[in-house]
Amino acid sequence: MITLGALNDITHIRHAFFTRTGGVSTGLYASLNVGFGSGDAPAAVAENRARAAARMDVPPERLVTCYQVHSPTCVAVTEPWTPDQAPHADAMATDRPGIALGILTADCAPVLFADEKARVIGAAHAGWKGAKGGVLEATIARMEELGAKRNRIVAAIGPCIAQRSYEVGPEFPAPFLSEDPRNRDYFAPARRPDHFLFDLAGYITRRLGDTGVEIIQRCPNDTVVEEDRFFSYRRSCLRGEKDYGRGLSAIVLQG
Repeated sequence: MITLGALNDITHIRHAFFTRTGGVSTGLYASLNVGFGSGDAPAAVAENRARAAARMDVPPERLVTCYQVHSPTCVAVTEPWTPDQAPHADAMATDRPGIALGILTADCAPVLFADEKARVIGAAHAGWKGAKGGVLEATIARMEELGAKRNRIVAAIGPCIAQRSYEVGPEFPAPFLSEDPRNRDYFAPARRPDHFLFDLAGYITRRLGDTGVEIIQRCPNDTVVEEDRFFSYRRSCLRGEKDYGRGLSAIVLQG
């Protein structure tokens, strides 16, 4: 379990970027796989989620996750839902104590947010599509509806695919460059001709800064190469594996 100092400094929240260790799943899903959308045994996933919830000091039924679809949609959470009732969304915000907001990832970036004074938290699933589509800005806007102020929000970017592991094709940079010429900074030449290495965490950091968020902290991890710690969709594809586990990042307001 990884925590970041920027959020550790806020006394009335608990947060965690969980690694893949400490669960009951086996094989490709070993061991803390929390994704019901994977091919893992549902009972194992439920037990893993219960273990993670316990680390967040909430009952399992108060750990909520979305049906993630790489969208810019952020929902306000007023009460827990069951996994089969999960909204199609990629971010959440709440001002209710005791509800843990959970994000599932396997290379995309989990981003956790908190406004200490307003006692409002948020969580977002930010792959390239969601980040470019505005999921970060949508999360901040939803938090502001609950009383947060963007210049007070602290944002923590969890473990994700690092630039050295994120090769993209020749068509990938153009939409980013047309959006903002500064995005050129997030592409480096790859070994293959006309291919590039994309800095997802750097791009997310820039977008967060542009919104007015002043405190942004990043994990230095690379989910692709750190196989003993993280699940990775790209690694599973490179190996021709049939499936992959999903890791959890979560944040909760304490009473």
